Amino acid sequence: MNELPERDLPPGRHHLLKEHLLTEIRQNEKTAPARRKVWFRPALVAGAVAAAVTAGVLVASPFGDRAAQAGPPSEETVRMLEEIAAAAKAQPAPKGLRDDQFVYIKTKERYMETGSDETSRLQPLHVREYWSSVDGKHTEVINDRVDGFDHERMPPDLPLVEGDSHYRSLQKLPTDPVNMRDWLYRVASGGESKDQNAFVQVGDLCGGLMPPKQAAALYLAASTIPGVEVRGDVVDAAGRHGVAITRENDGERQELIFDKKTKQFLGERQVAVEDLPTGFKKGTVTAHTAVLQRVVVDEAGRRP
Repeated sequence: MNELPERDLPPGRHHLLKEHLLTEIRQNEKTAPARRKVWFRPALVAGAVAAAVTAGVLVASPFGDRAAQAGPPSEETVRMLEEIAAAAKAQPAPKGLRDDQFVYIKTKERYMETGSDETSRLQPLHVREYWSSVDGKHTEVINDRVDGFDHERMPPDLPLVEGDSHYRSLQKLPTDPVNMRDWLYRVASGGESKDQNAFVQVGDLCGGLMPPKQAAALYLAASTIPGVEVRGDVVDAAGRHGVAITRENDGERQELIFDKKTKQFLGERQVAVEDLPTGFKKGTVTAHTAVLQRVVVDEAGRRP
């Protein structure tokens, strides 16, 4: 077992995976067993909208992308992302990493979900464990009982699609910010604007294990996305204070939280900036995560 080189935070770290709610993916597979991409972080949208996106339906938002007409990020935002990029680049890459190993990622999280009565509510804050295959070609395991996964095994979905977050795939990404930005805008998908889709893609990758040079390029590329801003004091789901890189869209603000001193990724938060159609009022935290642990293990299902 090899521990990853991020020892400056409490015993644990990283993750925020799934782009559509895993429970909704699971339900869709029962009715439409088409080829599936395994998403690694819940979409930070209302449960009803997430369900519609999963079903392939584009839902119009009453708010829209208010940042779409915004200019480039401020100098303060760019400087912060340059510091985050420098910290990421300085991290040593894991040594001796094998294709048959797994990245164990433990998080504390809660998301908005839609119940059978079609009303939206927040999940209880809970722990989620995920064993991600290094090369994406080995059976993975998810343990998240709130979402209905009790050490559930997930066979690989091959061939891998471009944009997956397995380490070997990430090693093939550009190491310069210009080409990384082009890649982000090409592979990012979703029913939002190109800028918002690209920012969501950045968030998808923050929580996983990334090669240092690619991670640095990712954050520098993020500094060119219109509407991206910095916020000085944001708290993750574990109560840790950090600085956030944010963007507003569809009545909510997505916040990627980094440690103020080390600039290492802590977690993510989504906050309503308007009263939402789902019933949540302005100021409600509609998604909240914290990465508690991230280490390499030899077997899926094995805890450090």
